Amino acid sequence: MRQLKYTVRYRRRLEGKTNYKKRLKLLLSKKPRLVIRHSLNNVTAQVIGFMPEGDVVLASAHSNELKKLGWSFNKKNISAAYLVGLLAGKKAIKKGIKEVILDIGLKQAVKGSRLFACLKGAVDAGLNVKHDAKVLPKEERIKGKHIEDYANKLKEKKELYQKQFSSYIKSGADPAKMAAVFDDVKKKIMG
Repeated sequence: MRQLKYTVRYRRRLEGKTNYKKRLKLLLSKKPRLVIRHSLNNVTAQVIGFMPEGDVVLASAHSNELKKLGWSFNKKNISAAYLVGLLAGKKAIKKGIKEVILDIGLKQAVKGSRLFACLKGAVDAGLNVKHDAKVLPKEERIKGKHIEDYANKLKEKKELYQKQFSSYIKSGADPAKMAAVFDDVKKKIMG
């Protein structure tokens, strides 16, 4: 009987969590990685350095930290992602990190998405990250101007406004003033 040679793949590859070819290319750069991950409700940005014993988190920011700075809006939108990137970038600069490489993991790179809003925040904080400016979202979208305009348009239709922005209203936030709150939080982070 003929014996077949079978190679067992790495556990994280089988689970669909790690692309080892992509990870090896990132690690060969010998730069810390700016790892951006988003879930259904939050955005996380971490600057991670490679050590033979395992990866080490050098700086980190999470969208829950924005609440302390006065952000009462959604923690998963493009504006929040930008502010998380800005906060992570500021923390990395304080630790002496100036240059990083972007790691988006297994997420798809979509032009103008939350991932690139977070990247723009890190770049605006002063981190040097190699990227193409075409993929970054527009400034008015980052400030939440589109949400503000839509809220102002719906204010005339009270019932529809209440339904669409119920989560904002419960948290005490006025979606028609999102850009002003965004600017205040950004000033606090830039300090």
